[in-house]
Amino acid sequence: MTTARETRETREVRRSGHTTIRYTASGPADGPVLALIHGWACDRGDFDAVTDHLPGHYRVLAVDLAEHGASRSTRDVWTMEEFARDVAAVLEAESVDTAVVAGHSLGGAVAVETGRLLPGTVSHVVALDALHYLSLFPAMSEERAEAMTRLFRTDFGAAVRGLVEGGSPAGTDPALKDAYVKKMSAVRQPAGVRAIEGLVRWDMDAALRETRQPITVFAIRDLVTREAVDRYGDRLGFVLVDLGSHHFPAEAPEATARLLAGVSA
Repeated sequence: MTTARETRETREVRRSGHTTIRYTASGPADGPVLALIHGWACDRGDFDAVTDHLPGHYRVLAVDLAEHGASRSTRDVWTMEEFARDVAAVLEAESVDTAVVAGHSLGGAVAVETGRLLPGTVSHVVALDALHYLSLFPAMSEERAEAMTRLFRTDFGAAVRGLVEGGSPAGTDPALKDAYVKKMSAVRQPAGVRAIEGLVRWDMDAALRETRQPITVFAIRDLVTREAVDRYGDRLGFVLVDLGSHHFPAEAPEATARLLAGVSA
């Protein structure tokens, strides 16, 4: 199955709010489309190795969300819905009729919103260790949301460290965790904090009620709670995997590619 990508083009699409979304396109223009959305404070480069391991006939679009990676924006709205419009703009620019949309972490929420926004285009939503973290994704009270975002406003580095630790099963290499903290702490501001605010205020339950596509969640076994499966198992197709930490697409790209190809087949 493994096929190296010989051609990988960087493209861009412009939106309102002085927003320029940059993305990578690879594979034949007429191939089945797989759109990849990175997690919070990450970038599309996280999917480079995954893309290299996907079958060569796939059309792969790896997107940098606004103010992540090489994308830039001066907009004021940082909701999951607005991030979904970044992805929708790419799909429109590429004249995509049908696509599987996969997102890691925050990107999983964006993938759900993309499915809700484009019900006739998105055929399947894939969440890569996303949607099952009950401390982040279901709608919070304003008091709780404010308390969580205050952590990021007052000590951003410590808050990022907390996220990384929470997504690291026992035995995760400390050097690997340090590398994630360093990378994510460098996210552009104020978008980094504002995106977290958008995430904790996202009403996932409402989004799931209005998203018709099947949703597959590839979740790290040691990070999933029984409570999450009981709450969402009738709507989300959970597949438990043992591929490393929350950032498993970067740690196990070949295995991740096999999972994605299985959904997209």
